[in-house]
Amino acid sequence: MTIGDLLNRQADRFGDRDALVHVDWDLRYTWSQFREECESIARGLMALGINKGDHVALWATNYPEWVIAQFATAQIGAVLVTVNPAYRTHELEYLLSQSDAAALMLIGNFRTSDYVGMLQEVAPELAHSSPGQLRSDKFPVLRNVITSTAPPSGMFSWHDLRGLGGEITPEALAQRQADCHPDDVICILYTSGTTGNPKGVMLTHHNLVANATYTKEGLLFTEEDRLCIPVPFYHCFGSVLGTLCCATAAAAMVVPSEYFEPEKALVAVEKERCTAIHGVPTMFIAELEHANFDQFDLGSLRTGIMAGSPCPIEVMRQVIDRMGCREMTVGYGLTEAAPIITLTRSDDAIERRVSTVGTAVPYVEVKIVDPDTGEEVPVGEQGELCSRSFMNMKGYYKMPEATEAAIDADSWLHTGDLATVDADGYFKITGRSKDMIIRGGENVYPREVEEFLYTNPKVADVQVIGVPDQRFGEEIMAWVSLRAGQEATEEEIMDFCRGRIAHYKVPRYVKFVSEFPMTVTGKIQKYVMREVSIQELQLEGAANIETA
Repeated sequence: MTIGDLLNRQADRFGDRDALVHVDWDLRYTWSQFREECESIARGLMALGINKGDHVALWATNYPEWVIAQFATAQIGAVLVTVNPAYRTHELEYLLSQSDAAALMLIGNFRTSDYVGMLQEVAPELAHSSPGQLRSDKFPVLRNVITSTAPPSGMFSWHDLRGLGGEITPEALAQRQADCHPDDVICILYTSGTTGNPKGVMLTHHNLVANATYTKEGLLFTEEDRLCIPVPFYHCFGSVLGTLCCATAAAAMVVPSEYFEPEKALVAVEKERCTAIHGVPTMFIAELEHANFDQFDLGSLRTGIMAGSPCPIEVMRQVIDRMGCREMTVGYGLTEAAPIITLTRSDDAIERRVSTVGTAVPYVEVKIVDPDTGEEVPVGEQGELCSRSFMNMKGYYKMPEATEAAIDADSWLHTGDLATVDADGYFKITGRSKDMIIRGGENVYPREVEEFLYTNPKVADVQVIGVPDQRFGEEIMAWVSLRAGQEATEEEIMDFCRGRIAHYKVPRYVKFVSEFPMTVTGKIQKYVMREVSIQELQLEGAANIETA
């Protein structure tokens, strides 16, 4: 079914039950009220001329409007393009151009991020445009900008959008929704690419609803469950395993705050009697280490998902023992798979749930192959994990070569992750064959950071690696070779990045070198750089943390 069909089914069956609760904002929608709000915004988008297949970018933290926009765009067949709230002007400009966004919905600001200001910087024509009439040389498709705040020149407000919805009849919306097909692309989520630029993963109604459904079944969710969602919505973890997973069960989506704060997550669990909580290991560590942790009543918790980066076994044990999540699960997946590929089960033995990432979810084939030959390896041997299912992405938007590199002729998605599988079908992630860093659940490709640092006039060459970190799993480190006659400090290199690329991509460590370790053929040996860095930074303790 389509996401719009799913919303209608749950609103009809469970209309009086909580659908969306934003604890920090003291806002609450039942499923009937939530559908009504989504339909209002969907009709407003239609009034703006947003057609089936048009791309609508969404740049916001965990606002209620994010979830409403997620379902409203799906109702009219528009393609939601998610924008990382940590993006700065450099990344925003690329994404708006590459995605062919016809509209952008955004909040005003968050912490030091002035979203409206950054948009005005990359699209100065806004200041002289009427709402809905933007003409930008950089973004030839972009016409409409909708902000959650009082709108500056050239923009609509969220209130304006709701009002415009009155121009479209409920029958016209119903017809538009009926024209949507489960195999239509409905979402583009950007994930970092080895070429240095993010790639837009195209996912369909069917991809997303099916993956959320099988995840719901693994968690044993029903309409009685209430999920605390502190993970960001722009990521599959929040928008598929969070909001859509709840929708498939008519469970309540409980949003503690617009961004992760450990205390607010704990408050939400206690106040809303949440039965489940999601998070990356970093989030669970912060919650467990909170000074007032023992003062919160978390007795309602039973399950949830820990995923996004390798899960330290000891952290998983504490989540089960101290938070009371006796049925806590560990998931593995990636955006290209919509996202879950494997998941531990609620009734798995504790040893399974703390040492593996579970078994393949229903209708997903998984195999482990030799990265060099492509041949499947025997049970217990390490190789690259590949998956095949109808939930795999349609491809990368406007990147056919990258799509062919990711999905082979036999429809196997090559994850780039190294793994083993035991005789019972339980998988363990052992490393990565690709050059990706996972910092606190955020994917960072070194090439992307390297290409940015190459724009520094003092930098002659740079190589970026991930080094182990107890809090985030990995941190970013840059080995920098300066141009002849140039001098720089570590802080200067970091300052060059701050405010221009996402904060999680800014190097935590900088090492100045005159040369890099190489093979005789001139290939950079990043594993040697990592070993040297671990020793010099005395990170052996973090490097030896056992994960699933």
